[in-house]
Amino acid sequence: MSEQTQTALRALSNTKFDTYWLNSLNPVDDEPSLAQDIRCDLLVVGGGFCGLWGAIQAREQNPARNVVLIEAKSIANGASGRPAAIMSTSVMHGIHNTERMFPGEVMQLEEFGRENMDEFRKTIEQYDIDCDIEWGGEMTVSIGDQGLETIQEEYQLYEKYGHDAVKLNKEEVQAEISSPIFHGAVWSKSRSGTVHPGKLVRGLKRVALELGIKVFENTPHLSNHLQAGKIRVETPGATIVADRVLLATNAWAAGHKKINTRVAAIRDRIVMSEPLTAEQMTKVGWHNRQGIYDTRTQLNYMRLTADNRILFGGRLDYFFGNNTDPVLDKTPEPYIRLLESFYRTFPQLTDDIRFSHAWSGPIGLTTRMAVHYQRYHGGKMVYAGGYSGFGVTATRFGARVGLAVLDGVDIPETRMTFAQTLPNYIPPEPFRWIGAKITMYALDTIDEKGGWRKPWIKMVQWMGFPVTQ
Repeated sequence: MSEQTQTALRALSNTKFDTYWLNSLNPVDDEPSLAQDIRCDLLVVGGGFCGLWGAIQAREQNPARNVVLIEAKSIANGASGRPAAIMSTSVMHGIHNTERMFPGEVMQLEEFGRENMDEFRKTIEQYDIDCDIEWGGEMTVSIGDQGLETIQEEYQLYEKYGHDAVKLNKEEVQAEISSPIFHGAVWSKSRSGTVHPGKLVRGLKRVALELGIKVFENTPHLSNHLQAGKIRVETPGATIVADRVLLATNAWAAGHKKINTRVAAIRDRIVMSEPLTAEQMTKVGWHNRQGIYDTRTQLNYMRLTADNRILFGGRLDYFFGNNTDPVLDKTPEPYIRLLESFYRTFPQLTDDIRFSHAWSGPIGLTTRMAVHYQRYHGGKMVYAGGYSGFGVTATRFGARVGLAVLDGVDIPETRMTFAQTLPNYIPPEPFRWIGAKITMYALDTIDEKGGWRKPWIKMVQWMGFPVTQ
């Protein structure tokens, strides 16, 4: 066992393998589960960000609309309680990805993203949601000189599509955040930053209840079918008859097995440090508290919390059969490589930092890496999902457009490619698992070993999976 591995294991010796965002909050009682049959105009399935944003916007658009939301477990039990929560103006997983997927529509999608962020902020302020929000911007940093070309490309895209961004050289980026491996950066300074997702999702739940939305937790969707022009949804305790159904389940592909042919539950891992001391903060700098992504092939992202913990995430993995709760991820072993990346990033902290929490969570990976819509029962039921990052803010946009798709409302967004087409097909098991495992291993070792890994990753990207973004 290497010395660095031993250091990582010591740093994880008292770690809770659970999400900090929810674990650190005082427990609250769940809303009651559904126990009697009901009818509604709109049923939202899923109590994460997409579902809550969908229910709230539906009620705001039409206060008379009878809206019901059901969640299989507790609100934010899934990905919404587990993200890095770096807020971004992008609604399509970054400008690079937007150009890759929708080259003729980038300008409009970026404008929609800016409008979405403005409305996101307006909602937080209007309903007085206390969620540790900070507007320090988002920054992409180059790992060594190898990533400088990517930084230049991203800066040009920010300029091209009207964003307030600055490019930083090695000296300037290290003045922002002290890491010897950061050789340059592009910093988008407006309309982005960080938020506490646990507090945000609780705030949105409060708003939903105040708006008169009926929320039922511990009420899983079991099945659905069309009967007499209505959607009948079965739950363990009762039946719901709805005019329309919005499936906001992302990686939990409830509603129809065909969703799984487009969406894979890829796991993303995160570690959270203990609060940094004043001395440690001096070593790190980070005075403007940006949310940060880097240019590693197996990328990492990082941010500060309100009490100066460092969140550090990355290292994708996949478990057979879209397993969304693997036992392995509640043990130290999967996080050792992530800590090794942390130590390379912040060597000045290696000897005296410990990690209070480590967790993983499924992202709904598609070949598009952004929201798409699947229509069922003649369009009376719509799945809105495929968020592979940026979801804290992109879910608001995705839910709003999903409601328009569901209601047949003609708005500019519903005429765009992302709303009218599907991501590419993903092979079934066992081919999905085999391909994912080879790809994850290649990503883990490509920077050090190269070889066959580079053509393999190029092939995977040619097939439509942008695994290095």
